[in-house]
Amino acid sequence: MTGQVRTVDGRVAGRRGQETRQKLLDCLREMLSTSPYRDVKVIDVARMAGTSPATFYQYFPDVEGAVLEIAEEMAEDSVELKELLDGKSWAGKTGFTTSEDLVDGFLAFWRKNDAILRVVTLGAAEGDKRFFKIRMKVLNSVAGPLGEAIKANQAKTDKSVDPAALSGSLVSLLASAAEHSKAFTAWGVKVKDLKPNLALQVYLGVTGKKPPK
Repeated sequence: MTGQVRTVDGRVAGRRGQETRQKLLDCLREMLSTSPYRDVKVIDVARMAGTSPATFYQYFPDVEGAVLEIAEEMAEDSVELKELLDGKSWAGKTGFTTSEDLVDGFLAFWRKNDAILRVVTLGAAEGDKRFFKIRMKVLNSVAGPLGEAIKANQAKTDKSVDPAALSGSLVSLLASAAEHSKAFTAWGVKVKDLKPNLALQVYLGVTGKKPPK
């Protein structure tokens, strides 16, 4: 944790206060992984953390406020997705490896943050601008550099390609695949088979070519 942590009334929290606040966030994360977002109550989070609702309200205005804190932290961590693309080659077999690494890293990030991403996606779909902004920050960590890769590769030779539109389509494909992992299982698709097929779509989208054998 970096910087000063303040309570709701503006006081700077001491070490023990910061530890209590972090424990409340950790317990909330755990509850979101097992319970529907709207079923989570302040008293349940506080009880799990071994403290009181009054203590919870010292650090957060309500459950939604604490959820937004977790979501913001997750969005900051999405910089690791951008690093999967920065400075990477899309030429030949190396390019297909770049595509595979992106798919693997994206699905792993989504799986790691599945509980909070479900809440963020729900909030964004319902028109909450705060959750929409967080979701877009995560997706833009990939869409931006992917658009630059498309511009540097396929768009050079095919003027009909819109890098922003294509990168947005590819990121939407990855997000949808990550969100619907249970559906793929129901269709009899194994993760080990899903990844190379997603990587193929990404590689085709960036380069306009089939991957070399």
